Amino acid sequence: MTHTRRLFLQRGLALVSVGVTVPTFLDSTVMAMEDPLDVKRTQRESGKDGPILVVVQMSGGNDGLSMVVPYADDAYHRARPTLAHGPKDVLKLNEYVGLNQNLTGIKGLYDSGMASVLQGVGYPNPNRSHFRSMDIWQSGIPEKEMVTSGWLGRFFDNTCAGEDPHQGVVLGESTPLAMKGEKTTPLAFDKPGNYRYKGRDAGSYTSLNQPSESSPTTKPAAMAKAAPAKLITPDSQLSFLTRTAMDARVSSDKVLSIVNGYQTAQSYPNGSFGEGLRTVAAMIRGGLPTKVYYVSLGGFDTHAGQEGRHDRLMKDLDQGVAAFWKDMKEQKNEQRVTMMAFSEFGRRVAQNASGGTDHGAAAPMFLFGPSIAKKAGIVGRHPSLTDLDQGDLKYGLDFRNVYASILQEWLKTPSKPVLGRQFEPLPIFKA
Repeated sequence: MTHTRRLFLQRGLALVSVGVTVPTFLDSTVMAMEDPLDVKRTQRESGKDGPILVVVQMSGGNDGLSMVVPYADDAYHRARPTLAHGPKDVLKLNEYVGLNQNLTGIKGLYDSGMASVLQGVGYPNPNRSHFRSMDIWQSGIPEKEMVTSGWLGRFFDNTCAGEDPHQGVVLGESTPLAMKGEKTTPLAFDKPGNYRYKGRDAGSYTSLNQPSESSPTTKPAAMAKAAPAKLITPDSQLSFLTRTAMDARVSSDKVLSIVNGYQTAQSYPNGSFGEGLRTVAAMIRGGLPTKVYYVSLGGFDTHAGQEGRHDRLMKDLDQGVAAFWKDMKEQKNEQRVTMMAFSEFGRRVAQNASGGTDHGAAAPMFLFGPSIAKKAGIVGRHPSLTDLDQGDLKYGLDFRNVYASILQEWLKTPSKPVLGRQFEPLPIFKA
């Protein structure tokens, strides 16, 4: 036991404690190291070179018709007398649609075979509430009213349970449902300096990081005399909190060092979105074993005064995405990464009286990365602008087919356990 603890100290794990005492959870974890089979309680970063997914959420309901513009359709111009983008105001993809003029970087990715535009993505019986529609997109289960886990969280549950807690990382103030599992919870922080665990039992996490009245000092001899902690099963809640809290605290200094010391020639946009993508690039460069990163860009609920405002959002999106992929190329990590950009719904076809657009249904998505098949530059047919569902575009691609493609073709895991039933993957990824 003494030898095991000495090894523990030599590897620096006790040095992460705050002040002159050792948090109680560290002592119980050291005791657990006596059992060589109890590896789940002493996770270490793996630095695996597996596939990475970066999710970009456009929060608020992105106006897809102002992002992927059907510039050649007369019905579009009739429905939007002041908001429509003309043929000279778009980056043409073909004779019917073009990208918003501010998406120059994304157009470059498209031209180089690193982008797919998925048209008319949605689901049956669409919901136009932000909260409900977001639950649907993030859970991946439209037919279920009450959901407690998301599609990526269930991916973690099925493939990453018991692994390093960095398997999922959220760059934001709150953890989206999409990343929450029944067994696993991602790490979340809005800024590197606020790196912290945001599990379902944050209070217990906090208490685990506080020294108890009987905590030993940092001296090895004092630690050796401490009473052994009662061993608990790796599957219990306390064990989960113990190992997650330890891993988060042990690795936090490394994460901060990676992010704060990151040097890049790329210019990311100001604000949380640009900072988030820069942080993701730094963490990928730092060799963390994260499989999924989640970043959000807000402000898309454009009910009024949309002209100019949405174009600025497109510029932020473009600058962030373009800088990120230039970073990946410089790092020589671009082959390991796929990025998905989505919103909870699109906007109505017709503009409203306030110079904006109201909540709609189907909308386009983006997928980025060298793994995207060049022949799949545009996936799906653009929805009709005259055959509408209560003024909204009818979906042609089910978003769960997109998820199935990502899960099976990119993350290399069965999609049925995650989505509840089998959905046919789309021809997006290279064979």
